[in-house]
Amino acid sequence: MDYSGSRPLFAEDMITFGTYTAFTIGREATETEQWRHVWGQIGQFRWRLDDLRTIVSRDRLTAVAMAVFESTGYTEDGKPFDRPGRATVVLGRQVVGEEWVAQHTHVSLFPGTPTRSFGSRREKPPAL
Repeated sequence: MDYSGSRPLFAEDMITFGTYTAFTIGREATETEQWRHVWGQIGQFRWRLDDLRTIVSRDRLTAVAMAVFESTGYTEDGKPFDRPGRATVVLGRQVVGEEWVAQHTHVSLFPGTPTRSFGSRREKPPAL
């Protein structure tokens, strides 16, 4: 998982609601308490960008994005299951033209979707 590559997309003081941890303050805490419990345990994460909705402030310094995602979860014995959900992301920037940074994320699974995924049980390559 590319946690370090993801960090610049999120504010250092971000606030998150997630599927694993209810309320987390700070990017480092979010990575520890949310991302590292989920990202490595699921597969084939993809945004359904055709369904993306946005609200942008008049001064264009704040935006809210809402999107649906799909992913694959795995039962304890490694069987895949559909793991759809939705997210709301509050984005901010100091000046128009700067990159957007996520200041808040709220990620949740669709009702009835198992919250725990155990990762795929792929065969380990033989030792050389």
